[in-house]
Amino acid sequence: MSKNTPGHWMTGISAIAPQDIYIRGFPMQSLLGRLPFSAIAYLILRGRVPTPAEARMMDVIFSSILDYGLQKSGTIAARAVVSVNPQMTAGLSAGMLGAGEFAVSPEHAGRFILESYTGYKESGLAMQEQAAALVARLRAEKKRVPGFGHQVFRGVDPRAQTLRNFAVETGVWGEVNEWYGAVHEAFRAATGKHDLVMNDIGMLAGIMIQMGFTPPEMTGLALLSTFPGLIAHVSEELQSGVVNRIIPDENADYDRSIHDTDATLAAAGWN
Repeated sequence: MSKNTPGHWMTGISAIAPQDIYIRGFPMQSLLGRLPFSAIAYLILRGRVPTPAEARMMDVIFSSILDYGLQKSGTIAARAVVSVNPQMTAGLSAGMLGAGEFAVSPEHAGRFILESYTGYKESGLAMQEQAAALVARLRAEKKRVPGFGHQVFRGVDPRAQTLRNFAVETGVWGEVNEWYGAVHEAFRAATGKHDLVMNDIGMLAGIMIQMGFTPPEMTGLALLSTFPGLIAHVSEELQSGVVNRIIPDENADYDRSIHDTDATLAAAGWN
């Protein structure tokens, strides 16, 4: 194919040659054993070799979720599916579909942070002033702020605090994170919910934006973080020997109304 003829696809991610596989132009064999998985993952996503500090932050991100146990709908879905289709790929696929706006995925929080941060920079107002104005508007519109709140933690989400500490330590923490923190404080002040936490997903979103990742990439990275736990649950289910998981009757409420078929059909016009 000539240089002037466009290919079916164009990619700068990898290329296979007789002598090696090239990742972003680097021979893969020259990277193995020299860079950890976190650094190579950063390279393949961001297109450059990270600093050791950035790689350390990536490692923390990959280790930050791991498992939500049976409290995560994706875990339940994965285990239910493999009880009737005993394949690891079936379980992993079902589990991944449980990541979304209300669980696991930082994507919605990432979009909110990016859009609101752009609004702050364009406003010309002080950070706290713009955060208070934003929160007032969101409350008037009855909109939630993604990344705030948790069913158990009050005051501080220890997972989020650990992530923050590592981001500061590795030099990743920046103005985007300060902005999201200002929105958090403004929201707590406006609602009087002073123990409302910024959760781990919100903290992850801010950190990953600061590192240059897009909101869709955040979903993939969060899923990658959950995979060890998901694999463990699917494996445990496969080894359990239980076939066809169902919801026991005592765990469900049923509408047990009985209808008169003949009368209902006649009223609907059926002879």
